[in-house]
Amino acid sequence: MTTYSTEPRTGTAADLGAMALTTATTEEIRLLAQTESEVAKIKAQAEADAIRVQAEADAEKQRLANARAAMKLEADQAVHAKRLAELEAARVKAEAEAAKTEAAAEAQGQADLEREEEERRTETTWKWGARGIYAVGLVIAAPIQFIAFWDKERPFLVAAPALLEGLALVLAFGAAWAVAHRRDVMPYRIGIMVGALIAAGINLWHGMTDQSIGLNAGLIGALASIGGPVVLMAYEHGIAQRRDGIPSYRERRDAKKAAEKAEKEAAAKAAEKKAIDEARAKEKEENQKRAETEQQRKDKDRQERHAQVWEIAEALRSARGAEIVTEQIWADAWYRVTGSKQVGITPEIEARSRAAQARMKAAVDGDLEAAETLAGKGIHGADSESGRPLNEDDLAEVRALATDLGDAALLSSKNIRELLNCRTEYAIRLRDAVRAE
Repeated sequence: MTTYSTEPRTGTAADLGAMALTTATTEEIRLLAQTESEVAKIKAQAEADAIRVQAEADAEKQRLANARAAMKLEADQAVHAKRLAELEAARVKAEAEAAKTEAAAEAQGQADLEREEEERRTETTWKWGARGIYAVGLVIAAPIQFIAFWDKERPFLVAAPALLEGLALVLAFGAAWAVAHRRDVMPYRIGIMVGALIAAGINLWHGMTDQSIGLNAGLIGALASIGGPVVLMAYEHGIAQRRDGIPSYRERRDAKKAAEKAEKEAAAKAAEKKAIDEARAKEKEENQKRAETEQQRKDKDRQERHAQVWEIAEALRSARGAEIVTEQIWADAWYRVTGSKQVGITPEIEARSRAAQARMKAAVDGDLEAAETLAGKGIHGADSESGRPLNEDDLAEVRALATDLGDAALLSSKNIRELLNCRTEYAIRLRDAVRAE
């Protein structure tokens, strides 16, 4: 029979220490696992949030793209509709202008026809009117001359009236022939007037000397002998001028007025052109003066602020035979001195710009430690604490922080900076030192 002691069981100090170490190790493993689990949860949540934010950003980007596409489509449709409206308006305007031109041509054609018809009518009226007046004058003047030349002893003189009145008539026919055949008509007109004046003189003389005729009949016969040939000669003169293309008094007057109007318009246009040319010349002179003043200002400013570049620019200008330092010459000189193809950029400016770009890229990529490190370095070089020795008290506090976290691997520059209120570079060195232990 086995008996068990009721006394409390006791062990050695080594056993107690091993037990405590096992308990601490178990607790440390539990804390580490819990920390890793929390870190994994946080990381997974961050990744999920990042995916959600990216999805929202993509959706918003797609929405904006769709909106832009819709707006562009509406704008294109509006432009197309406007273009169609412009084309339709142009077509309607062209048709209206064509119809207006056609109507004007028809109206002009009708006016020409009416004018030609009126010319023919008036010419016919004028022709037969002139011939009628000549015939009436012949009817009046011939009997007077027959009475004046009648002689029983010399009956052959009865043919004298036919000679005198017929002379003017035949010469009038000759003038008409000359007009039709484009011959010189002046001799016929002179002959007509001579014959008419002779007949008129005879009628007037016999009216004054022969009581059987009387003065009144003699005057009327004289007028009849002159009037008929003169009217017929005036008709033939008008026909000749028209066929020869000789302008009438009205046409010469209208042409003179048109020439004076054209001369005034040409003078006005010349004066306007002269004024425009003078204004342009004045504007050109002012622009040239402003350009010269601006060039002098640029040259003085560049010579004072960029003496080395100016010296090279002057050498290039002289070598190229240029009158002034042009922008191309200045760009070439800037490149030769600074090595930058962009005027105004120096190596120092380029270095500061690239440092700022690196900080921005690190911040956008989420590398906050790198961004803070670059921000600490700035544009003046390394961190001012890069040579600072590690303080033992600071190391002790970092070790205690590692103990609280359960593992030195969980140390970060951020929690060390929050603990010690130090610079990023110093926190990184403390972290690496404790991890190395």
